[in-house]
Amino acid sequence: MSQKLSDETIQTWARLVRVEQELLDKVEGDLKKANLPPLVWYDVLLELVREKSGRLRYRDLNAKLLIAKHNLSRLLDRLEAEQLVTREAVDDDARGANIAVTEVGRRMQKRIWPVYHRAIAHHFASRLGHDELEQLDAILKKLRG
Repeated sequence: MSQKLSDETIQTWARLVRVEQELLDKVEGDLKKANLPPLVWYDVLLELVREKSGRLRYRDLNAKLLIAKHNLSRLLDRLEAEQLVTREAVDDDARGANIAVTEVGRRMQKRIWPVYHRAIAHHFASRLGHDELEQLDAILKKLRG
């Protein structure tokens, strides 16, 4: 089931991948200039803050972030060292753990958001009109399935 791809299709795919990486690099640069941690830290903290209990099972957090387990484990080590999260044993699962956001973590998530918000506005939203944003959103939803 080999489908011949046009040069335009391949170029558009490559452009999509490059643009995503360029935008993320710009956001990371803005966070670094503000002496804030990387974007992935914000992603972890946001997922935990969104939970009413402020905690998620390790496996559930991993599923929301879609990063490799070994990468998440190392990331959580760094977040725990900075007292942004804690690991809590799960009573009914000796190998399982809950990851809980601390008050320090909640404050860090709130500190990161204004810089992240400005970066989204500057590097993304300011370059697209309302109709273009709607079109892009529709295309991305279609691609996601």
